[in-house]
Amino acid sequence: MNTIWIVLPILTLLMFDLGLSLRFEDFGKVFRHPWPLAVALFGQLVLLPAIALGLAYLFGLPPVFFIGLVLIACCPGGSSSNVFSKLAGGDVALSVTLTALSSIITLFTIPFIMSWATQLVGESVGITLPVGNLIKQNLVLMLLPVLLGIGLHYAWPSGADKTDKVLSKLAFPLLLVLITVFYIQHRHTILENIGILGICVTALILLAIAVSSLLSRLVKNSPRQRRTVVIEVGMQNAAQAIAIASSPLIFANEEMAIPAILYSLMMNIVLLTYVGVVRKKGVK
Repeated sequence: MNTIWIVLPILTLLMFDLGLSLRFEDFGKVFRHPWPLAVALFGQLVLLPAIALGLAYLFGLPPVFFIGLVLIACCPGGSSSNVFSKLAGGDVALSVTLTALSSIITLFTIPFIMSWATQLVGESVGITLPVGNLIKQNLVLMLLPVLLGIGLHYAWPSGADKTDKVLSKLAFPLLLVLITVFYIQHRHTILENIGILGICVTALILLAIAVSSLLSRLVKNSPRQRRTVVIEVGMQNAAQAIAIASSPLIFANEEMAIPAILYSLMMNIVLLTYVGVVRKKGVK
């Protein structure tokens, strides 16, 4: 079974659900207080890829995993981040706005960064990036579902709310199904590389959390905003990374998706622990 036929509908549903949850008034509230937004976007779009690049060099990752690690770092925030922010007592409006903005901005940043990364380490071993196909796939799978979700929300608010309640509950189980199928198909390669890749992706997540928390404190974000920034920077859209890596139109390389699979597992473990610690201390 080619996992691309599982990941594509999952990614489309996640982005459609994001569109359903968007409220234009939330954008106005967030833009009136831009520092949390600026810190989170800087951490997610600039620092995270830079950290991934440094770790890939430090651990001497082979080209396919090097590109895969940079790829997951380039992706936008995951849709589950909104749920995690709510559980952590964060700013949900800020979380939704950040996920939406990063999903749109990365339509342009992913082709640029991945083209550079592929030229850096991939072309010498035959890995190339058809940039046009990447842009087309992202527009169809990322932007179009979001726009359809927004359209349904404003055309049929009650129906959109009911649909959102169902899809938001399905997001995590669907991702687990994808990870399980992927693991079964590639368990030997995953087990052979889980040591170095596991350490690498865990370091990426922990550094993302540490740096985003530090930046949030420097600009004096509120505790609610800081928790949201930490979660947004630490939680990437693994489904998109898997779709790009395994798509026959782009890299057509399922091994390249292994860093995203491991990232998704560790991301949920680390951030669920973070949420648990925050709730134990008492959400303020």
